[in-house]
Amino acid sequence: MSTVVLDNVTKVYPGGYLAVDRMNLRAGEGELLVLLGPSGCGKSTLLRMIAGLEEITSGDLWLGGTLANDLPPRDRDVAMIFQNGALYPHRTVRGNIAFPLEIAKADPEMVKERVTELSKALHIDETLDRRPGTLSGGQRQRVAMGRAIVRQPSIFLMDEPLSNLDAGMRTELRMEIGALVRSLGVTTIYVTHDQVEALTLADRIAIMNRGVLQDVGTPGQVYNDPATAFTAAFLNSQQLNLLSATVRTPQNQFILLDFGPHQITIPWSDPRAYAISQYVGRQIIVGLRPDCLAPVPDTFDGPVFLGRVRALEYHGHEWLAYVETGIMSVSVPEPPDPRQAVRELAASGQGGRIRSAMRRLLSGGEAGPEPQDQSQDGSGGTHRRADLIVRIGSRPVWRAGEPARVGVDASRLLLFASDGSRIDPPQR
Repeated sequence: MSTVVLDNVTKVYPGGYLAVDRMNLRAGEGELLVLLGPSGCGKSTLLRMIAGLEEITSGDLWLGGTLANDLPPRDRDVAMIFQNGALYPHRTVRGNIAFPLEIAKADPEMVKERVTELSKALHIDETLDRRPGTLSGGQRQRVAMGRAIVRQPSIFLMDEPLSNLDAGMRTELRMEIGALVRSLGVTTIYVTHDQVEALTLADRIAIMNRGVLQDVGTPGQVYNDPATAFTAAFLNSQQLNLLSATVRTPQNQFILLDFGPHQITIPWSDPRAYAISQYVGRQIIVGLRPDCLAPVPDTFDGPVFLGRVRALEYHGHEWLAYVETGIMSVSVPEPPDPRQAVRELAASGQGGRIRSAMRRLLSGGEAGPEPQDQSQDGSGGTHRRADLIVRIGSRPVWRAGEPARVGVDASRLLLFASDGSRIDPPQR
């Protein structure tokens, strides 16, 4: 078994909690697929369903072309690495790594040889006679990796294996995991909430929110062409500037993005122009990463936002400026949460209505009334005046309280409808 296919997979826990909603996803042979999303979005539940530790409510799971919904975990040929390593405290490092082969009644000499070779590859050969309690966090995770690798499974499942380590150890082990998995050529599904891990490790990234798949693609695709505002915001190390703008076409000469005190013009020759023009007279969400904004002189002839520097932040390798521009900022639009109505019914003890709501959910309908729009003007999200975050390099060119001219790289605008969906479709 070397491929993983999830076909419309849904997981509903007792009481009506919808953890994973109609998931369609494929991990190809030898691929390192990273599941990325905030805590509670359903990514670990998805991993546990693949491992056979959780039952699938509806949909099909295929492992290597075999329907695996009812396969017991021992017959799935998968190895799982947990966040805390889950080592046997009474066994030595040697005993922990060898355990899967001992259970399979493998030849003792072969077991000894394989454990020795693997411990050297993982740089833990000097700890073979020690117990887990005497090891560092990084060493324990190496032992957990060795125990998973030693029996040469078809699929690796890794559930946030680096989250308990310090930053330096995370970087070191992240590099080793990527190199090791690719050298073995084993299909791997890796769960994390850290965007740096996802971008540096993955062949492809699948981004989840509220149990729903938001986007999937290579690291370059999901970063440069995010399918939703949630994807764009979640993949930023700094906060993404999400701004409210009204689309206008003055005398049909060009497209104008009207931010109130500032405007950006887009010529009709721009490939995005037609898609944007479908929103004339309506408000959209414009995403600006801090690195597509920069201080510019008076002679700059591109789009400029004028404002005043409120604060500067030093990040070691760079400075960030917070600039007041008077533009309305928008929070990341959240999709309607179909789980909320079901949770409310469960709390009220209305079992019949819970079943009815779940049938609507699983058939593609809504579980309850549409949530009320939080905005004041119909553009989605919550509006507020906020600072524009600008990356200004290794030396600050502004001081707090000074006026600022912020140049905008209009070719890198991320454009979203009020529901957070991308206006110009990703070029995948």
